[in-house]
Amino acid sequence: MTKLLVLAMLSMQPMSGYEIKSMLEMNDAKRWAGVLPGSIYNALKKLERDGYVEVVSLENSGHRQKAIYRITPKGEDYQQELALECLGSEKINYPTDLYTGISLAYEIPKTEAISRLKKNKKQLILESQAVKTGMNAKEKALQGDIPQLTKIVFEHMFNVIEAQIKLIDATISIIEKR
Repeated sequence: MTKLLVLAMLSMQPMSGYEIKSMLEMNDAKRWAGVLPGSIYNALKKLERDGYVEVVSLENSGHRQKAIYRITPKGEDYQQELALECLGSEKINYPTDLYTGISLAYEIPKTEAISRLKKNKKQLILESQAVKTGMNAKEKALQGDIPQLTKIVFEHMFNVIEAQIKLIDATISIIEKR
């Protein structure tokens, strides 16, 4: 995923590794794509080694040189290939830890199980707020013109969080009745 996002950033314009990292942080890529900021530099090195990106200039920044990268035609093809792999991914992400905990909840003291579930629910509510903040920031950065495909991704994220909260509420209700 990191390589794909680095290529996507460079397909917009040439950038330094720091600029790519900043853009991905601003877009909260760690949250929605699992991209860690430090992994960007490693991905850049590999992409350069494989001919998908190239250094177009070196700029002096204090005592350091800053490399400016651009995507190559080979990199554009590779970006498409990676995007197609993502679109065809059959991977389904279930909250397996939560499912396992729920399946064993009767073996845990009732108050402790409910306490942990309520804590989980609070985290999901905070996550929903963080996604909302990210959506608002993106909307502001794009001057209210969020692409439709980005909108449906945000909508799906809210639906997933809401579904998990409903699961927790239903679980708490059942545990309370026992």
